[in-house]
Amino acid sequence: MSSDQECCQCGRCCEKWGWDQKGVIEDLIPWIQEDRREILQHVSITFQDGKRYSGRDIALDDLAAVVRIDYWTGTEGKKLTHCPFFHRSDDGKVYCTIHTAKPKVCTGFTPWNEAIRDYALNCPACRNAAP
Repeated sequence: MSSDQECCQCGRCCEKWGWDQKGVIEDLIPWIQEDRREILQHVSITFQDGKRYSGRDIALDDLAAVVRIDYWTGTEGKKLTHCPFFHRSDDGKVYCTIHTAKPKVCTGFTPWNEAIRDYALNCPACRNAAP
């Protein structure tokens, strides 16, 4: 089992840091192209004019005017205190329901870096070193 799979199974990182993250345009492009409204509805987009919209209401042509992307919001636009794609099954394992379409903030997460070293020492996937 790879470290990524093991991390996805315990869910500690997702519970601790899987919400209130800033996004990048590179995440939005495939979600828009693939019409991933179940993801986009939980993204708040701020444009150059200061107006905020739900990600479900934007198109590729709108991306040039984006100044801020916030993950994760409820469908009414309020910030969530959890990742809406975090799912704990009856057997206690945790799954990301958008695993193949995770944003870069998730796929690039490195709990073994020095900024959160104390946390990583308790991570079952990381142990004492980077995978």
